[in-house]
Amino acid sequence: MITHLIKSSVQELTPYQSARKIGGNGTIWLNANEYPTSPNILGLGTLNRYPEPQPDELIRRYARYAGVRPEQVLATRGGDEAIELIIRTFCEPTDSVLYCPPTYGMYAVSSTAFDIRAKTVPLTDDFNLDLPQIQANLDGTKVVFVCSPNNPTGNLLAHDDILALLAMTKDRAIVALDEAYIDFCVDKSFARELDNFDNLIIVRTLSKAFGLAGIRCGFALANSQIISAMQKIIAPYPIPAPTALIATTALSDDGIGQMQTHVKTTLDNKAWLVRELESLPIVKAIYPSSANFILVKFDNQIQSGQAVFDKLWETGIILRNQTTALNLADCIRISIGTQDENQAVIDALKTL
Repeated sequence: MITHLIKSSVQELTPYQSARKIGGNGTIWLNANEYPTSPNILGLGTLNRYPEPQPDELIRRYARYAGVRPEQVLATRGGDEAIELIIRTFCEPTDSVLYCPPTYGMYAVSSTAFDIRAKTVPLTDDFNLDLPQIQANLDGTKVVFVCSPNNPTGNLLAHDDILALLAMTKDRAIVALDEAYIDFCVDKSFARELDNFDNLIIVRTLSKAFGLAGIRCGFALANSQIISAMQKIIAPYPIPAPTALIATTALSDDGIGQMQTHVKTTLDNKAWLVRELESLPIVKAIYPSSANFILVKFDNQIQSGQAVFDKLWETGIILRNQTTALNLADCIRISIGTQDENQAVIDALKTL
């Protein structure tokens, strides 16, 4: 049982009972201090009412898409809220989180914001997990954050290494596996392992392949005990009604089909961009990517990565500078855009 890892104050907490959570089948709703009528905005006629704490149809559809059970799903305000909830659910003030740079910066930011110590175990030279060093740093560690495909390197972490990490941390720590980019290689997801490892939490989002970054909708996938604990401390109404409506529509059969078509287009455009970059003398290395971006290392004998970033910035092409990240000197992360945008990047680089 995983409950011993849940923070003691969360185990003892009586969660806030919002009006919607208490429920009821009334026709007159006078229990939530809402305004009695709704403005007519975008044809949504019930905006005066608080939304469901966890919209049933949204949860059901995402569970079906992810291949898990509804009780294993928590809807959050983007993947970032899921990251924060994991820290708040499991970490006592004396605990630590561990993450493996270069990786997503919010693991460090969120742990700092909650005054939780962060340990770092850098990725290996080929951007995989350094399992011996992680094991050496497990004492006092409550949550291990890993990202696969990893941001900003783009690579999938070795499948067997993640399995080894889950086994290594069993009964000792939570493994929070960030799968924000997994929809670009969905067959590599660890969602099927949730029933095998009760210390696994998977972070997901609709911001990437689904193209819905603007609605801020993400998910945590875990065993039902963890989901119940996280539900105790999540905000009473985390998913706005318009967000739930858009997200539920995106998770229809038609919506998923559109997403899959867009993924194929993105991967085709990525392959084209890689081929074009490989022909440029200024490019020293292009790292393997399973996501919708690539990490490119520039030859500082011709132009440093910082210079490339600055010069494209001046032309209105905004890339992601990684030159100061751990072990990423002269590296820039390039998101895959439309074919016209990708062509503009190549044309600008050729002028250098």
